[in-house]
Amino acid sequence: MTLPARAQEPGTTTTIHTDGAGSVRRTVLPGGLRVITETMPTVRSAAFGIWSAVGSRDEAVADAGASHYLEHVLFKGTRSRSALEISAAVDAVGGDLNAFTAKEYTCYYARVLDSDLPLAVDIVSDMVASSVNRPEDVEAERGVILEEIHMRDDDPGDLIHDEFALALYGDTPLGRPILGTVDSINALTRDRIHGYYREHYVPSNLVVSVAGNIDHDEVVGLVARAFAGHLTGDAAPAAPRLDGAPALVDPRTRVIDKDTEQAHIVLGGAGVSRTDDRRFALGVLNAALGGGMSSRLFQEVREKRGLAYSVYSYTAQYADSGVFGVYAGCQPGKVEEVLSICRDEVAKAARDGLADEELERGKGQLRGAMVLGLEDTGSRMSRIGKSELVYESLLRVDEVLARIEAVTPDDVRAVASEVLDAPQALTVIGPVGDRDFTA
Repeated sequence: MTLPARAQEPGTTTTIHTDGAGSVRRTVLPGGLRVITETMPTVRSAAFGIWSAVGSRDEAVADAGASHYLEHVLFKGTRSRSALEISAAVDAVGGDLNAFTAKEYTCYYARVLDSDLPLAVDIVSDMVASSVNRPEDVEAERGVILEEIHMRDDDPGDLIHDEFALALYGDTPLGRPILGTVDSINALTRDRIHGYYREHYVPSNLVVSVAGNIDHDEVVGLVARAFAGHLTGDAAPAAPRLDGAPALVDPRTRVIDKDTEQAHIVLGGAGVSRTDDRRFALGVLNAALGGGMSSRLFQEVREKRGLAYSVYSYTAQYADSGVFGVYAGCQPGKVEEVLSICRDEVAKAARDGLADEELERGKGQLRGAMVLGLEDTGSRMSRIGKSELVYESLLRVDEVLARIEAVTPDDVRAVASEVLDAPQALTVIGPVGDRDFTA
């Protein structure tokens, strides 16, 4: 069954799941800070993460790139540690310290030996709760982020996905790049960055997730001490982002003439949201259409014709929208042929769904990828942390597997007809001149 919705009252602890292998527990601290843990007693490591319910989708046009900019700046020092002291402390125990920014959330994490968890809790919590965001650090990171944008622009395999988001969603929060633009990054001041930090990095908007050979009560004590002075008031945790202003989907074609060795293609359209029950059927469809070496796209584009090294399909889910896309990289002179094959395979799947053997293979691939992907503490930490932040409840792994297994041919046919038969956006990057790639 679905695991119970999280406790909302500060000071409460809930055991979400327990069995012989470990347990998942949640505590809500004063101020609305949530701590969720999963014990994995057979490992010798621990992954500690802090999730903030803010991402590039939350930025005003004038603040484009602020979430990612702030992610960089929080590594630059706190009231008690310099940037070097932060990195040196984690390096000294052989740990991994990093962060990432997404459209709807940001995560800071460390993975260490279980005995070094107190150090990880102290350092990451200090970064998130006590950053000073000094003007000189903001300026130093401005140059780093501009270089990151230039690096993205020099990598068409990376750039194509940002350009595709713009082709699908237009100049909207979901369509704009997480990195921001050169102009928006140059315009962001220290006061705007610090104000963004003060507004969004409050306990009720944060989730602490920990997985590994740990004890829940010990983790709660460590987090409470690390956030001492910040856990005040009776605020409840922020509600999960289940919807929002409807995402504008306006599929267009974007062709960027660029001097590259390969041409890069993304074709796709709107998918389903992350709480839509059809996401399981779409996942099976995605696996069969372009998710592996036996998939239709791989077989037709690479194996039979040798037109591309990399070809695949993918999905992405947001609170109120989603993406289904097909990517391929090929010789510039082969774009029309590759694009025609991709369009044909998408159209066939939209019309006919999947054959029985494809359906079963897609289910197996999806089940295996999920379970194998949860074999380490970092992936377990991410699963429970993200679920706590953006879902109303946490599904057991067994329930997710059961929902995948329950997908029927009619389920796939219905979601394929709706998603794949809808208007498609197209982005092409490469030395293609002014060629017309419209269907």
